[in-house]
Amino acid sequence: MDYPELAARTRRFSYGTPRAVSVSADGDRVIFLRSSGPEDAVDRLWVYDVGTGTERLIADPAELHAQADLPAEERALRERLRLTAAGIGSYALDSAGAIAVFAVAGGLYRADLRTGEVTHLPTQGPVVDPRLDPAGRRIAYVTGGKLYVIDAHGRDSLLAGEEGVTWGLAEFIAAEEFHRFRGYWWSPDGRTILAARVDESRVPRFHLHDPAAPDAAPTTVAYPHAGAANAEVTLHVLDLDGGWVDVHWDRETYPYLVAVSWSEAGGPLIAVLRRLQQHGLVLAVDARTGETQVHAELADPRWVEPVTGTPAYLPDGRVLVGGELAHEGFDARCLFADGSLLTPPNLYVRRVCGRSRNDLIIEAGEGEPSEQHVFRVSLRPTGTAEARRVTTTAGWHSAAVGGDTIVIAAQSLDHSGPEYTVHRSGAPVGALVSHAAQPPYAPRPALERVTDRRLPTGVLYPRNHVSGRKLPVLVDVYGGPGHQEVVAVRARWQERQWWADAGFAVVVIDNRGTPGVSPSFDKAIHRRFADVILTDQVEALGALADKHPDLDLSRVSIRGWSFGGWLSALAVLRRPDVYHCAVVGAPVTDWTLYDTAYTERYLGLPADTPDIYAHNSLLELALDPPGSPEEARPMLLIHGMVDDNVFSAHTLRLSAALLGSGRPHAVIPLTGATHMAAGGLAEKLLRVELDFIRRNLGDGHAA
Repeated sequence: MDYPELAARTRRFSYGTPRAVSVSADGDRVIFLRSSGPEDAVDRLWVYDVGTGTERLIADPAELHAQADLPAEERALRERLRLTAAGIGSYALDSAGAIAVFAVAGGLYRADLRTGEVTHLPTQGPVVDPRLDPAGRRIAYVTGGKLYVIDAHGRDSLLAGEEGVTWGLAEFIAAEEFHRFRGYWWSPDGRTILAARVDESRVPRFHLHDPAAPDAAPTTVAYPHAGAANAEVTLHVLDLDGGWVDVHWDRETYPYLVAVSWSEAGGPLIAVLRRLQQHGLVLAVDARTGETQVHAELADPRWVEPVTGTPAYLPDGRVLVGGELAHEGFDARCLFADGSLLTPPNLYVRRVCGRSRNDLIIEAGEGEPSEQHVFRVSLRPTGTAEARRVTTTAGWHSAAVGGDTIVIAAQSLDHSGPEYTVHRSGAPVGALVSHAAQPPYAPRPALERVTDRRLPTGVLYPRNHVSGRKLPVLVDVYGGPGHQEVVAVRARWQERQWWADAGFAVVVIDNRGTPGVSPSFDKAIHRRFADVILTDQVEALGALADKHPDLDLSRVSIRGWSFGGWLSALAVLRRPDVYHCAVVGAPVTDWTLYDTAYTERYLGLPADTPDIYAHNSLLELALDPPGSPEEARPMLLIHGMVDDNVFSAHTLRLSAALLGSGRPHAVIPLTGATHMAAGGLAEKLLRVELDFIRRNLGDGHAA
């Protein structure tokens, strides 16, 4: 079986891999989701007993006989999470990690992780995002946009709900752009809930309609495009007896609610941002009155970039906040406790995982952007910012923590898929088993940094390449904020090896604007997407050709999806002298049609910066007729027709502009497909893309 078919059947060799790993508070149990084998899409709930080193199956959706369709809210949440697995999508624990709740096909289930008993609970409707109170006595859930609570006696009651608004759910912008996927939080004593109320009445409506289903009514969604009104989000402390308190802050000035936490160490903490995200506040909430007090200010003339896992109270009452160190020669993403630097400036902090004993466990980079490591940060005041690296092997590491148990997932170029190791008291004591398929080959990209900006790059050759034979080039690109492509993870190069074996030198470049190097590197794209990003791509490609003489720059193709689709089209439109054909997947072609938070963060408000929007628009470029036939580089446009993130209108408008200016292109509409192009669609497209590139670049075989 060839790679595309095998990748489609195994979801790119991820079926059977543990995911959504948590650790109980006492460190005795590791909770995770995993399917039964390499071609099984259905995730089940498992527990690994740290003391005995054994696994136990807790819940199998097939045995629960849950067969209803997913609720619309659950489908939307999975799309925001980019989650394509079937079965149990997520779960929530009590504070001890002894009880779990989860939804399957809209049904609510409670699992005792100590005994293995699973109970189905009747509800008022299909369930989304069920969560236990910290003591495990009560369960809250959302159905139909209303928030319900089931008490210890099984009584199910409405806590908050009204027509035309939602309670307890994250709005589109919060989930898609700030990665806040939840909309309510239990108090530590389980007596109250802090809940978000979302009113989308002012948000523009977009309509999704798949032309392949002309008998189906369009789906209408609230979509806040750049310059338009956002959802109105308010917070409320809801007492289980029916009383409530409104949380007060200047929502007109700070409309974005980007993070919320509530722990035993203190009351609720929230982080809010201004619309252009150049200033924010960390606010302590008085749960009795709803009044807020400023604990920290967040400011950056470009934009504020929150650190996942912050803000949060530390055990001694200090507040943990993420920020940047940008003076005295420093250029770092750091953690601060009540304003004092907690992490050393040589780290690029990405996420706070939790606490183990008196240490904070974090994920961070340390000089090499293609790698991520796990560190211990002492919470004892020492007067100096120190961190001790826990992971020692090269690659990309992440962690889950509880008590004195840490589970580390290690990915590298030396093995396929993540390897999960369970550590207790600093020593490895076991591992989580993976049932994933092994890929048919082991890619070995050449990772290096080029140009005076030290841009991260990778080059991959055919496995049978003979040095001295010229190869056409395929630039596989994303290039946008928040995402790296040049990482020391074998899985990220698996598909690229298939392309290389088809006769290409595959080139990957992380330009300025991608994370992992430094805050100034991240934010160099502010208000100048196209110029900075394309300049870096072109210069890095030239530098790589100097180092790799087998790259034939007279035959260069480029392909990308989403932001990478925009960049691919931009490349052939602006620099047809460098790029000779492009595969353009789900591109943003007109930034005024993309969402508020993302677009305005980088480009400003359309009314204030119309020239910037026009300068970064593909439609403006596409409408301009080519100066010569050589400048009319062919494009293959691909788009899901029910994409609710980058609407298919982007590609249709680009096609119309290209047609009007006489530029060659073809369009593949993916009926029924969203932005993820899931269900094997992306893999099935590979041969179509390969045929297009070969026809327009040459046969794709070594010259």
